[in-house]
Amino acid sequence: MEFIINLFITAGVILILAYAMSSVHVKSFWTALWVAFLIAIFNATIGWLLGGLLNLVTFFLLEAIISIFVVSLMIKLVDMLVGNFKVDGFLPAVIIAIATAIAIAAVSWLRGGNEEYTKLDQAPEQTEIMMAAK
Repeated sequence: MEFIINLFITAGVILILAYAMSSVHVKSFWTALWVAFLIAIFNATIGWLLGGLLNLVTFFLLEAIISIFVVSLMIKLVDMLVGNFKVDGFLPAVIIAIATAIAIAAVSWLRGGNEEYTKLDQAPEQTEIMMAAK
């Protein structure tokens, strides 16, 4: 479910930036959704390998910057493959990557974040209740 939400967020960010920036061109929402899907697939395959190699070179000290750089490269790769999507230059691709990361983080935070962390936060309270019941 989270994958689908992230796809719609990415497509929305691409559409908003296409209207806001003259160097980003998208034909329709369906094109933006297809672009978001391809970016996700390329990030999971090529981006994962490229990010791992670049993070090894920097000893994982610049992981966030490397991640933005790799996503920007994947956006430019999708730009070359999809006819109805055009990004003029590398800087708009970096802006799309940063805006997408911020939007996904904000929506994740608004939805309640990661469930694993909430389970960890509740564990001490449950232990106290169980000890008080004894």
